[in-house]
Amino acid sequence: MRGPARPSTPEPEQAASVSSTPTPTAPIPTAPAPALGAQNDGDGEPAEAQADAATPGPKPSLSRKTILLRVVAAVVVVALAAATGWSAWTVWGDSKYDAQRQSYVDTARQTILNLTTIHPDTAKDDVDRLVAGSSGQFRDEFADRQEPFVSVVQDAKVTTDGEIIAAGYESDVDGGGTVLVAARAMVSSAEQPEAAPRDFRMRVTIADDDGNLTASKVEFVP
Repeated sequence: MRGPARPSTPEPEQAASVSSTPTPTAPIPTAPAPALGAQNDGDGEPAEAQADAATPGPKPSLSRKTILLRVVAAVVVVALAAATGWSAWTVWGDSKYDAQRQSYVDTARQTILNLTTIHPDTAKDDVDRLVAGSSGQFRDEFADRQEPFVSVVQDAKVTTDGEIIAAGYESDVDGGGTVLVAARAMVSSAEQPEAAPRDFRMRVTIADDDGNLTASKVEFVP
């Protein structure tokens, strides 16, 4: 048989019920927002400072003294270059002129050597060589007497051996220059077999016809 039913005990009411009125809560503190332009990029430096460092600033202007020194240096360089060019041109001009004068001296030496070196056996060739290197007055005077001169040399057995003692450039003339030549000839003949020295001092005028040098005049100088 079932026992007698126990009486149900009522559930105790909740000690506290949720109030319908919300309970006020304390505000949650928040960190202040960083100021504009001073944001940190994580490296400890503000982004604005890094932007300033990355952007190149204006170049410092040159002082008047620096500009003046640069101008002076440039002027000095130009002056040195001009002086060097002028010196090179002067040296080249002097060298060319010296070479020309030396060629006049060489032509005069050869002319006097030809004039003072004649042998009976080669008299005609010797005179032809002398005439070939002459021009103007000297050529005209000598060419007219060429055959008689050769005949005298051959008949008298005249032998002359010339030697140039000294030669030097004297002066410029129109179309050439003059050269002073000191020479010595050892002269012998049928009547005087023993050679005797004879000294000469002559002025030779050299004609320059576009580089073709000839003796246009020969005169004795006391």
